[in-house]
Amino acid sequence: MTPSGRPRFALDQNFPTPIIEALGAYIVEAELVPLARLHPRLPTLDDWALLVALSQQTPSCAGLVTTDNSMLLQERELAVLLQTKLTLVVAHASGDDPLKATGLLLTHLPWIARQEHRHRPQLWELRTANKKPDDPWDRLRRIAAQQGSDDPRALYDRHRLGSLKQLAQTLLTPRGGRRSSAASRPAGDRRKR
Repeated sequence: MTPSGRPRFALDQNFPTPIIEALGAYIVEAELVPLARLHPRLPTLDDWALLVALSQQTPSCAGLVTTDNSMLLQERELAVLLQTKLTLVVAHASGDDPLKATGLLLTHLPWIARQEHRHRPQLWELRTANKKPDDPWDRLRRIAAQQGSDDPRALYDRHRLGSLKQLAQTLLTPRGGRRSSAASRPAGDRRKR
């Protein structure tokens, strides 16, 4: 815990320091500190020794955030995690993608920081999956069904732009210019006239 009352997590070298620093003012749940900034030798230690060293930090470190999921398969590292009562956060499936790892961490950090308890070790495995895009027609089908219709085409026809000319019409003009009359209508009233 830092003097500010926020838990401090050490980040392994796979997290991009410039991005974490740039977002620092917006990360209010916890303090994220690169290993080398805590001590220059930390990145050179074996994983089990790293956990011990982090548990000895002043102010104390709540845990380690890493992309190294091999730590989850090492008996010694897991035993030392239990002994030190640290929190280990592993960003899975981010591999060599530091942006993905950072996004995963920042997505889950508010919850992790609230659950951090110094008297109990924790292990967080953060995961993500690539997904295929959704079909807009499926969404329109759902909306039609919610409205008691089984015809998404009727919704499409009712709300689509009336002509290709409208689709090609410039809605944004240089600053100081006037917008088109269609673009200046209230948001719910943009049907063709």
